[in-house]
Amino acid sequence: MAYGSDMRDVPWWGVVSAALAPVLMVGGWTVAASLQPQVEQYDPVADTVSALAAPGATDRWVMTLTFLLVGACYIVTALALRPARTTGRLILIAGALGGMLVAANPEHAGQAYPVPHIIAASIGFAGVATWPGGAWRRGSAVPWALRPVAAAAAVAALLAPIAWFGAELILGAGQAGLAERVAGAAQAIWPLTVVLSCLAASRLRPVPVPEEAAARLSGPGPRRPGRPPGHRARCRPRPG
Repeated sequence: MAYGSDMRDVPWWGVVSAALAPVLMVGGWTVAASLQPQVEQYDPVADTVSALAAPGATDRWVMTLTFLLVGACYIVTALALRPARTTGRLILIAGALGGMLVAANPEHAGQAYPVPHIIAASIGFAGVATWPGGAWRRGSAVPWALRPVAAAAAVAALLAPIAWFGAELILGAGQAGLAERVAGAAQAIWPLTVVLSCLAASRLRPVPVPEEAAARLSGPGPRRPGRPPGHRARCRPRPG
């Protein structure tokens, strides 16, 4: 469907939620990591974020609450992204719910493959990384972040660190925590980028002309006084 004159704005509460998501994400895992005892030697580069919410972690409620709040921000942002297609917004909501389920299904020490945790994390990663592919639109008035080329580039950029994270988990190269943090930060920043592009597009949109003014502008020019509409001048013969 062509997208142009029917563009709608993003409400203020969507801007707030989009801005809060990366702040809560990065701030949450930073605070949670700082609360771990030094004797346990938690390494943000090698250890995953999920370990901060696992049973046995110090103040695990900090990272658990972070998962829930960031997921809630994604849902609010998806509801506010009216310029985007509904498919992409629903995918973002599904990814947000998957991320919130990570908090309800934490990993446990000594459990190599926590299936509920892996399923919830996979849904979260997949949804928050691929939603731009279902949100793009065509049209001259579409915000740049919602155009097909930008959406495809965003999906590729968001999936790359997830692939890196998966490879780290399989190979055990010692950078799983770093890869997960890069993926999480990128996923939190892109919805904010889309919202900001929508705000920029709405400011550049021309102000609509009222109907009465448009009718006056498009109507016929002024008529000469004394001649009714449709009057035609007749040539009269001259006498003699």
